[in-house]
Amino acid sequence: MPVQATEPVEYHLAIGDTRVPLNGLLGQQVRIEFGGVIRCIHCDRTTRKSFNQGYCYPCFRRLAACDSCIVSPEKCHFHLGTCREPAWGEAHCMVEHVVYLANSSGLKVGITRASQVPTRWIDQGAIEAIPMLRVASRYLAGLVEVACKSHVADRTNWRAMLKGAVPELDLPTERTRLLSLIADDLDALRRSHGEDAIRPVSEDGRALRYPVQVWPDRIKTHNLDKTLEVEGVLEGIKGQYLILDTGVLNVRKFTGYEVRFRAGPR
Repeated sequence: MPVQATEPVEYHLAIGDTRVPLNGLLGQQVRIEFGGVIRCIHCDRTTRKSFNQGYCYPCFRRLAACDSCIVSPEKCHFHLGTCREPAWGEAHCMVEHVVYLANSSGLKVGITRASQVPTRWIDQGAIEAIPMLRVASRYLAGLVEVACKSHVADRTNWRAMLKGAVPELDLPTERTRLLSLIADDLDALRRSHGEDAIRPVSEDGRALRYPVQVWPDRIKTHNLDKTLEVEGVLEGIKGQYLILDTGVLNVRKFTGYEVRFRAGPR
């Protein structure tokens, strides 16, 4: 879902070339109807099944954006000359990345391209996030993240995130603590990749607020593969989820699905 980092976060639902503003629909009945057609978001061919949130199988097997190193950046093999698409790798991976701490369902570490701050934080439903390090490439960011994972989680508990019961954290203090814990790992990486390849930052954190009227007590998920029509009162939007009074829908999971969207008074 396209977003704007306003206060609260402003969401739009992309349906074809149309961008439907969602914040103003809170409290209204919405209906999403899946017509049974899935199109690859890269080549536009129809596919019976979506892979990696929007791709057909041939593109999933061919594109660098679908390689396993996207999920596990420490496995990047660009430097070995085996990247599926070297030009794509140069533009997306061999650029400055940010290693950050976020509070989405508790403390977690994550990485993103510098140009994707704060969009990545919003995608994860973080209520607050703070940069910790700036590094020269996605591969190096992945190695730093591996060092951090011994001390802090790298995953969001999406169910807790959607219930809104997120504890308050002092992220600047957590940043100082974690940098101390991984100091030896960072020194080793700098010896291998250069002193300027990993730079600590003192940037301020950012708080994020989401358009949610009602937090669900229990999490029930909607699945367009099993139920072609999803309907309910839109009670909130957080991360990539629509929160309806009938359940939650992960919009990103169904990227490439051709749907009809309707909204109106209850």
